[in-house]
Amino acid sequence: MTLTKCTSEQLPELQAISRETFTETFKEQNSPEHLHAYLKKAYNQEQLALELANPDSQFYFVYNDEEVAGYLKINIGEAQSEEMGDDSLEVERIYVKEKFHKQGLGKLLLAKAFEIAAELGKKKIWLGVWENNENAIAFYKKKGFVQTGAHPFYMGDDKQIDLIMTKVL
Repeated sequence: MTLTKCTSEQLPELQAISRETFTETFKEQNSPEHLHAYLKKAYNQEQLALELANPDSQFYFVYNDEEVAGYLKINIGEAQSEEMGDDSLEVERIYVKEKFHKQGLGKLLLAKAFEIAAELGKKKIWLGVWENNENAIAFYKKKGFVQTGAHPFYMGDDKQIDLIMTKVL
């Protein structure tokens, strides 16, 4: 397993894995219409290019041999999806392809986020996780995150709730 920072030249790979892993994770609990609307909005090439170009955001691919198996997106400063202050780092996305689940890739990606937070002198790390994603919630709790709030998340026009989970470093 190797981790590499994603570059703008890898935009097609980023779009493909974003759509694949999001669909795998949420297709069973959401209507095809809401899922399609979200994928179209969040993972179009223009949106992802803007996110890749933002100096306050970083993407990392994790590879299993030569295949992209998952990815991480982190945000600091103004790129954070909630105002959490300059002492915070947001883990906006950790997604791993289903066929690579239970191989420690989520732990590896989260460890990278902790490493970057430490390098940047951040005091806390936070994320939003869908209230119905029990596996992810259990994973983050095991890693020391606690629920500190909630915010709305829209899957198409379906309003859902993401729990905000935070870990003080």
